[in-house]
Amino acid sequence: MIQSAEQMQSQLINKSVQDADFRNRLISDPKSTIGQEFGIDIPDNMEIQVHESDLQTVHIALPPQPELTEEQLEAVSAGLCCCGI
Repeated sequence: MIQSAEQMQSQLINKSVQDADFRNRLISDPKSTIGQEFGIDIPDNMEIQVHESDLQTVHIALPPQPELTEEQLEAVSAGLCCCGI
């Protein structure tokens, strides 16, 4: 069964709450730990960082900015609405 990124993240979080050893491995070596957990190969050029939130610090992950076409860039630079991005 193919899982979405959100499902995979939820599974990792749930397991890290229940298994301290898994949590430590996920923090220290996320790429290897995630690869083993889901039986996948993560490309060498992909970096994965795991951060622990606490009562004073909350981490928010934003998605990558969308790639704009030349036409969209021209519309934005001209101050026009660039809908659909």
